[in-house]
Amino acid sequence: MERLVGMANDIARYFASEPDHDEAVAGIATHLRRFWEPRMRAALLAHWRETGGAGLHELAREAVARLAQA
Repeated sequence: MERLVGMANDIARYFASEPDHDEAVAGIATHLRRFWEPRMRAALLAHWRETGGAGLHELAREAVARLAQA
């Protein structure tokens, strides 16, 4: 799980430079949806559900929450 959290955090740090908070979260969610294998997304969602997203960057946590709602 550490690897997936680290990868999600790398994506979040990239999008953190986006001045619009909602656009940054949407960009992360879109990236996870388009480029992550379904098993990777499922594991990250399970981590978020079980731990509240422990270790995730705030933007990544919000993006995963959006994915969970979809």
